[in-house]
Amino acid sequence: MGKHEGKKKNKNKNKNDADKVAEAAAPEERSSGGYAKELARLQEEVAHLQAWVKKTGARIVIVFEGRDAAGKGGVIRRLTERVSPRVFRVTALPAPTDREKSQIYMQRYIQHLPAAGEVVIFDRSWYNRPGVERVMGFCSEDSARRFLELAPRFEAAMVESGIVLLKYFLDVSEKEQERRFRQRIADPLRQWKLSPMDVESYRRWWDYTRAYNEMIRMTDTEYAPWWIVPSDDKKRARINCISHILASIPYERVKFIEPDLGKRQKRPNDFADDDHIRRTVPDVF
Repeated sequence: MGKHEGKKKNKNKNKNDADKVAEAAAPEERSSGGYAKELARLQEEVAHLQAWVKKTGARIVIVFEGRDAAGKGGVIRRLTERVSPRVFRVTALPAPTDREKSQIYMQRYIQHLPAAGEVVIFDRSWYNRPGVERVMGFCSEDSARRFLELAPRFEAAMVESGIVLLKYFLDVSEKEQERRFRQRIADPLRQWKLSPMDVESYRRWWDYTRAYNEMIRMTDTEYAPWWIVPSDDKKRARINCISHILASIPYERVKFIEPDLGKRQKRPNDFADDDHIRRTVPDVF
């Protein structure tokens, strides 16, 4: 084999290797591009939903429950990032205070239910009781079972009052949950997501499985059903869940009336620039 022939062969080999790399990367790139395009389309629809909610005075409650690290926060963030927080309110309650512990259990949640023209999203909800509280021993077994009996009645009252109630449970496999937990441990930007309760949920996988299975079985009703969102693929889960929310609410597009900006006022003849020294953030970028 001549010198030039060998170089040509190596060049062709390198080109073929590069083509293989490009082909392997292409599906992921197409997938990412398709995801971004579909998400943008759905977020535009969520904006139309917002306009309808404001015009009609609709009241909507969306409950997000699920396994730890299943991606609830990611779905909520994509659902709300292009709309007003005054219309789409996210409620993520901390541990109850001593005063709240002395109240009727549902009392701390009732005060967060929507008024006319509001969508309230519960990032975990009253279902803390048959979930984490039950598994971790923060409530008695009798209290948990009593909750499971009463919750459908509470939700029936909500629906009968005119509230649209949607309940989603994000599910993730053992293998994928562990991968996400280890990713959080290794990444300083994600370490804040790993709480002691997350670690316990990892150790008590089957305790939580039993608790969640009974919770869903006893509180899945025709008027307030549970919708399961398989979430090993986060992007797919986000698209599927937001699509289902939009399909579940009978909203209509509201015509946008363009405002007339009018004319900006002219600078007054007696206006003088302020000579006070102002502190300006220095450029670093």
